Amino acid sequence: MRGRALKLSGPRRLVGDLMRFSIRVPRVTVQRQMNLGPLLNARMEQQSRPSWTVLFLKGYALLSLETPELRRAYIKLPIPQLYEYPGSIASIAHERELDGERAVLLSLIKNPERRSIVELAALIEATRTRPVMEIKEFRRALKIARLPGPIRWLLMWLGLNLGRPRGRHFGTFQLSVYSGLGAESLNPLTPLTTIFNYGPIDDQGTVTVRIHYDHRVMDGANVARALERFERILNGDIATEVANLAEPAGVMGAGVSGAA
Repeated sequence: MRGRALKLSGPRRLVGDLMRFSIRVPRVTVQRQMNLGPLLNARMEQQSRPSWTVLFLKGYALLSLETPELRRAYIKLPIPQLYEYPGSIASIAHERELDGERAVLLSLIKNPERRSIVELAALIEATRTRPVMEIKEFRRALKIARLPGPIRWLLMWLGLNLGRPRGRHFGTFQLSVYSGLGAESLNPLTPLTTIFNYGPIDDQGTVTVRIHYDHRVMDGANVARALERFERILNGDIATEVANLAEPAGVMGAGVSGAA
């Protein structure tokens, strides 16, 4: 049978470029089965329940605040070294409709550890629902996607290997989940130091959480301890903040729709 050639769209070129650099990262995965019963109970008591995406995002940002390794990046310029950021910048994957195609685009949230759950939910909801070209990160990425390949690759290489621009344009960690679709990714790729995800959460609050990390920056024991601390943060600080929520309906349910 004779098929047909399909031109690569801007979003597909962006994903290809991201994978081009992601596969060069020596990535290792550590996972932990967590019991988030206290957080589940606090969430269930709310009339308008915050999305799990927002809760995990805030929790990981707090974890990164007290775990310097999670705020470090391996860079090559001017010489190979580690660069440590004073705070986190979250990179979040969103599935959006663009020109009849489902496209995965990345948005950034600076210093999520300093923002309330309500504010984080509103930011994610705005990014999920506003027109694609009104989102600064989406607009910039799609503009770069129109450039010739060698120029795109040079810009990305420079951006990933210069400390300050790396955080500003790419973030310090990435969140990408499918749990809302009843599935989970076992081997997500990113050029960033860490990407974390989690699977479906059962009605007792049991969930598998994974941190995929750049082995040049940290070691597995660091990540194992971080996951243990992550569970305590979710059942402690995050559960307490959720229990104290009293926000109108319509905002707190914001989440990442079909993120990749």
